[in-house]
Amino acid sequence: MTPSILRIATRKSALALWQAEHVAAELRAAHPGLTVEMVPMTTRGDEIQDRSLATVGGKGLFLKELEIAMQEGRADLAVHSLKDVPAELEPGFVLPAVLPRADAADAFISNDYADLAALPLGARVGTSSLRRQALLRGLRPDLNLLDLRGNVGTRLGKLDAGHYDAIVLACAGLERLGLAERIRGRLAAPDWLPAPGQAAIAIEARSDQPATLALLAALDDEHTRMAVDAERAMNQALGGSCTVPVGAWCVVTERGLHLSGMVGDVASGRLLRAEAEGHSDQAETLGRQVAEALFAQGAAAFLGGH
Repeated sequence: MTPSILRIATRKSALALWQAEHVAAELRAAHPGLTVEMVPMTTRGDEIQDRSLATVGGKGLFLKELEIAMQEGRADLAVHSLKDVPAELEPGFVLPAVLPRADAADAFISNDYADLAALPLGARVGTSSLRRQALLRGLRPDLNLLDLRGNVGTRLGKLDAGHYDAIVLACAGLERLGLAERIRGRLAAPDWLPAPGQAAIAIEARSDQPATLALLAALDDEHTRMAVDAERAMNQALGGSCTVPVGAWCVVTERGLHLSGMVGDVASGRLLRAEAEGHSDQAETLGRQVAEALFAQGAAAFLGGH
């Protein structure tokens, strides 16, 4: 029986709520008469603000409470930034829809400097992402890279308070919150690779709820799905998590898919890169192929034993 009400489990941050409301609006448009309700929650990842995610268990900390709510029947789906979703989901959960991707570039943000090259020697740059740290180290070994946690507003507040000379955030998050004017420059492919799945919104649901899955599947974007499947397959083959500095960017072309991948070393700034092309129906094979090319260059040394 097709449900008449869907309840969305979501984190309480402004960005998470924006994304959940966006999904709710898309569901109502796709299914007139459907009632969509919010179930805002605080996750372990939101509560731990004094340590980097890499040291406390990774991005899966943002999912656990939402998944428990679905298991217990308090929610029917959860909405995530796809880059926060581990390469392997917990058993019993699937991603029935990935929405059209926004701008996947990272944003250089500074009140005093126009771009990365303009930063003075030893400038303080805030980011907790190991991928961003490795890319920054590769481009500017002199920079003083500092941890930066919190939601978007908190991070911008720390910059404005003078704790950093610049910070790096995702363009998509700033644009969704109406803060695009804070972006001084875009850090984008091919030189600067985003996190796998960056700027895509994903819907997670229980695999044993076929009627709900059918409703959610209406929001799935074919091109975004192919691209992020390749990126996530590469990340999974590398053993990727937020404890690993991995970047991936897949483009859907007339010939099929073009995937670029990167593994970095935060300490040295050494970056390994590989790319490959494949048919549009071979996203996962392409992801594994690029991962193997990175392993062939010595990526295992950067990946903590994988």
